[in-house]
Amino acid sequence: QVQLVESGGDLVQPGGSLRLSCAASGFTSDYYNIAWFRQAPGKEREGVSCFSSTDGRTFYADSVKGRFTISRDNSKNTVYLQMNGLKPEDTATYYCAAELTASRCSLRWYAMDYWGKGALVTVSS
Repeated sequence: QVQLVESGGDLVQPGGSLRLSCAASGFTSDYYNIAWFRQAPGKEREGVSCFSSTDGRTFYADSVKGRFTISRDNSKNTVYLQMNGLKPEDTATYYCAAELTASRCSLRWYAMDYWGKGALVTVSS
């Protein structure tokens, strides 16, 4: 049974940093991409970043480029999202999702096969 479990959400002041983790288990193949999405109250879900399993390429939404970094530790089956320079507009529930594919990763939420339950990130003074 595939599981994605996010952790690391917290309350942080503007300009601060957080690292989210997405622990994956139950996959029978190594070919799955992990993506991070977020959704703030009253707003649509937004793709944040993704990591391609086949070539390690990454992709970032313009809103987080230069501030967020996605990485993967295969030995721990975990994908991280390092968030620096946090802004109040980054406040949202962050979800990790997995797409079973050998293609390059994408932020198409409808293409994801599995979802975690989310981790709340609040950026406020």
